[in-house]
Amino acid sequence: MDDLGWLALACDLAALCPPSRTAFSVGAVVVGADGREISRGHSRDHDPNDHAEEAALARAAAGLTGATVYSSLEPCGRRASRPRPCAELIVASGARRVVFAWREPALFAAGTGAEILAAAGVEVVELPELADRARRPNAHLL
Repeated sequence: MDDLGWLALACDLAALCPPSRTAFSVGAVVVGADGREISRGHSRDHDPNDHAEEAALARAAAGLTGATVYSSLEPCGRRASRPRPCAELIVASGARRVVFAWREPALFAAGTGAEILAAAGVEVVELPELADRARRPNAHLL
């Protein structure tokens, strides 16, 4: 599968999120350097405070060097519910690439995840052609 295919899957996973008036519905997939899926997750996966990337990274085995994280929404750069935002978790995981569809709107927090990732040397790719698909499960917030 290519970037669009993996990112489309992440967007589909966002539809699995229990609705919330205080958080976005997001899906994420972690793909290894070999092109195979390592793990996946979505917002509020097992806990009301779970973020999609956090849930997917928690399911992944150690050693994500060279992996790509696909997320329907730009990974968070600031977070109130946990000590570390998703951008920092991704950097710490060893993943070297992040592909997302929709920049985080400043509804709950300023979207600074892409800048944090890029400053840490992680390649950041935005595919806005899937942004409408990423927004659909969040229509009630917009």
